[in-house]
Amino acid sequence: MLRRLTPVLLTLVVVALGITALAARPDDGAHRPGADFVVLVGAAGLRWDDVDPENTPTLWRMAEQGAIGSLSVRSAHRPTCPVDGWLTLGAGNFAAWPGTRPGGGCPAAGVTVERPDGIGANLPDQPSVVAHNQEQLAWGARPGALAESVRCSVAVGPGAAVAAARPFGRVDRYAPTLPENAAELLGSCVLSIVDVGTVDDDDPAVRAAQARQADARLARVLAARPPRSLVLVAGVSDTDSPARLHVAIADGPGWTGGWLTSPSTARSGYLQLVDLAPTVLAVLDRPAPERAFVGRPAVIVDDRPDDLRAAIEAPADADREAAAQRRVAGWFFTLLAAAQLALAIAVLPLLRRARRHAGPHGPEPVSRRVVAVVELLLIAAALAVPAALLADAVPWWRGSHAGLWYASVTALLVVGGTALVRFSPGHERTLGPLGAVAGLAALVVGVDVLTGSRLQLNGVVGYSALEGGRYAGLGTVGLGVFVAGSLLCGGWLAQRFRKGWRPTVMVAVGGLAVVIVGSPYLGADSIGAIALTAGVSVAAAICTGGWLTVSRLAWATMAALAVTIGFALVDLGRPAEERGSLGRFLAALGDGTGGLTVHRSGDSNIQTLVNSPLTVLALAGAALVWLALLQPWGGLMRLFGIYPAIRAAMAGTAVAVGLGGVLGGSALDVAGAAAALVVPMAALSALRVLDHSTDRTLPDSGRPGGEGGAVPPGGPDGSSRGGAAADGPAGDGAEGGRSAGKGPAGDGAGGGRSVGEGLAGDGAVGGRSADGSAGDGAGDPGEAGEPADPDEQDSSGTEEPDGSRAAGTARGVRVPAQPAPASSEIPAG
Repeated sequence: MLRRLTPVLLTLVVVALGITALAARPDDGAHRPGADFVVLVGAAGLRWDDVDPENTPTLWRMAEQGAIGSLSVRSAHRPTCPVDGWLTLGAGNFAAWPGTRPGGGCPAAGVTVERPDGIGANLPDQPSVVAHNQEQLAWGARPGALAESVRCSVAVGPGAAVAAARPFGRVDRYAPTLPENAAELLGSCVLSIVDVGTVDDDDPAVRAAQARQADARLARVLAARPPRSLVLVAGVSDTDSPARLHVAIADGPGWTGGWLTSPSTARSGYLQLVDLAPTVLAVLDRPAPERAFVGRPAVIVDDRPDDLRAAIEAPADADREAAAQRRVAGWFFTLLAAAQLALAIAVLPLLRRARRHAGPHGPEPVSRRVVAVVELLLIAAALAVPAALLADAVPWWRGSHAGLWYASVTALLVVGGTALVRFSPGHERTLGPLGAVAGLAALVVGVDVLTGSRLQLNGVVGYSALEGGRYAGLGTVGLGVFVAGSLLCGGWLAQRFRKGWRPTVMVAVGGLAVVIVGSPYLGADSIGAIALTAGVSVAAAICTGGWLTVSRLAWATMAALAVTIGFALVDLGRPAEERGSLGRFLAALGDGTGGLTVHRSGDSNIQTLVNSPLTVLALAGAALVWLALLQPWGGLMRLFGIYPAIRAAMAGTAVAVGLGGVLGGSALDVAGAAAALVVPMAALSALRVLDHSTDRTLPDSGRPGGEGGAVPPGGPDGSSRGGAAADGPAGDGAEGGRSAGKGPAGDGAGGGRSVGEGLAGDGAVGGRSADGSAGDGAGDPGEAGEPADPDEQDSSGTEEPDGSRAAGTARGVRVPAQPAPASSEIPAG
């Protein structure tokens, strides 16, 4: 009865862990004081490296006494030109001005501002701009939503007019420049938007003059600000490619010190341009329009350094890192894809000649030195992405040759990681490198997530604040590497336990990974957690052997659905500004805007599929596995038969990264990152299994035809490695009779002799396992040098810590296979 209930209990454990991880919300102590008036001052192109106490004293004083942050100015157009930035500010959503921009630059936009009555203004193009954004762009933005919500707004300057125009084009109060007596104008409405100019020149002297002029205009605004007012200063846009991070300062009652942040970024010191409109309404205590805003109100987090220079250096350094990341990431992933493709081609002939034939005739085996070099290259390739992530711990972007510094640091870390795996205990075992590499990869990503994901923010293999997609938690590449590393590590650990304990081990490791991925404190990726839940359930279902049956697939599907439904119910119960991506999507389905989300996700999948180098990695890895490794000569089927927990881990990885990529809008990027780790390790393990495909196990001296003693650790062929299967219970790989210990042959081993080359079949067995599949019994007797299950060990032998028995004990001996007539088969009993 307990055995039948095991899948149910394990499924409930995974579901409980998933919902617990996703439902908990951190309390960061953030606060948002209110105000009677808001004055929003915009300067297109203004960055933190433009701010200093001598050239821009007003900005410097505001930053000293107010809250500061780095502003991501993402809009519906790349790059965000000034007119796009002002339009996005007024929409509270990603918007863009219609028209073409040749060369990816920002030509001057012809915005027509009419003044029919001398009080307000009118933008005749505004209705067509609104139609363009709602009917042709994927975000469905409604320009003018902010002005429509406050009902009375003031605009100073043409850029401010774009932000303050209502959807039908009316600006309530308008002045082309700031008047001498600005206090009356700024106090006439609860919201005033002021354009203080553009900072866009490449010449440092000219740029400094532009910043100085904007600072002087800001000083006049501060002198005329209404009482109990909040002044927000924002660098509202880029002025050319590439994108950069910009200035954000809040100064007013209660807005003293600290970092500006937003639930949309979930990281201290970062907020988005789309957050400014909901911030204005929240400060004024006005209700936000339904379905219009995608941003979240900004708050203050009190962990800023007291020294302003140090505080300003942090966002300025983040801007430099993000700019360097954009330049370096492209060639890194291109080189990684090219290197893995070349390595896959080099592995093919080795797989063909890896099997060591037992007879006098056959192809010459590949030199062990060549195999050793290829193994090191496979380990290095699998560690490339974790090493690239760890390289961001060094400030390589501050040098004059940032790309060269990054390549040097990454190369050193790859070499160091490869040496660590090479000289780690158990490296000579078949699964030794796989377990070490998977553990290192999961450790690097996991520690980064536990310490705030600082390596992934603006990292080459992380995510960029300039893109505006993610600012905290696990990124696309990190998710792929962490999922693959965690599940492979779980499979490696599970294989070292007896069969009945393997699902528990897999659930324990996978459940911990689900918590790390899904917790808002840590990975903050609800879609990734749901996908990983499905992968863990699949892995736990088949880690004891056998096929992925309908019932096992049903349990995995039910677990993922249960986590999804449970978290959805919890998330929908939160206030709108605190909901996660799943809760916002379900709410959008309820109000009729869910189609836009699906449309954006589909567009993102298509764009990523076409443009990302990780797509090449995913497709090349799939081709190598399907066309080579899974072929009869490829060794992977033999590996899966001997080590069912590894097969389960790889199957679970495929399910998790496939779901996570498609549902998350990143297409094959998650799969490509996982393939960069999994495929080299699968190829290396297959080479090792094939290298021992002709090893044989003879019964002990107490049986007919047996020999006492044990073979040397090097194996009968004089190789440096011992039996290839020294990592798991012998019952999984035994075939062609009984296992070396007493009793039956173990977990579903076939009773007949294998067929194929000599006596060595390619994983085929004469019998089937109890569930009708050859999965758990499809082994190789040469791989049975692993420790038997505790209840199947021979009482006359003693188990050594490394899985072998002491010399002279009753242990099976591996010898090269020799052609023999059927009558020479050793009796099983």
